[in-house]
Amino acid sequence: MAALVPFPINLDFSTEISTKELLGKGKPKLYGRDYALRKKANEAFKDMQTDASREGINLYIVSGYRSFKTQQHIWNKKYKSYRKRGLTPRQCIEEITRYSTIPGTSRHHWGTEIDLIDTAVDLPKNVLHPKHYTQNGVFCPLKEWMQKNAHNYGYTLVYTNNPERTGFNYEPWHYSYKELSINYLQKFLELDLANQLQNENIKGSSNLTATFLNKYRQNYLLGIHPRLIP
Repeated sequence: MAALVPFPINLDFSTEISTKELLGKGKPKLYGRDYALRKKANEAFKDMQTDASREGINLYIVSGYRSFKTQQHIWNKKYKSYRKRGLTPRQCIEEITRYSTIPGTSRHHWGTEIDLIDTAVDLPKNVLHPKHYTQNGVFCPLKEWMQKNAHNYGYTLVYTNNPERTGFNYEPWHYSYKELSINYLQKFLELDLANQLQNENIKGSSNLTATFLNKYRQNYLLGIHPRLIP
């Protein structure tokens, strides 16, 4: 294995990051094949991928960088679907935010996040489901390998299964490249979300008040692994 000690982390909170980049509206320089990541995050992932392959695990990123427009499409599609089922606007938002973020608030906007599966196994339908990563799920070897080795490459599980954690549901597939993402989160927390999102085409936006967004920021955006909090 190439990395035998924990990956060195150099946190630089002075890094200039534009508001557009934070919201997924910028045009960052990204790297990767069939996915897109910041350069350092991609280099670390490729090292991790190579070492995992030596143990029979084929790491594959099903989602890396995601733009505001893409997140907006995901959100609005889910919202319309839940409304057709008879849910109220607030209930729609509660259901969507079990796993999906409000457009402009996704960590995937930063190019530092990866959703992982293992293509060395027969892939199930709906690959990003917790059941595939628990008990006898097909991605259990992947989860166990990542639990043991991810930190050696600078990656940290974002949404853990800690029962005391708030916010989004457990996502055993979602890892963050800490050296970069912690800087982005630091800058993101300085934004006035209500002001940034007020003129966007986001379904149910009338419910995304300043009060709601402040609670969302605290309970969801900060409901992550403690190592990723500035």
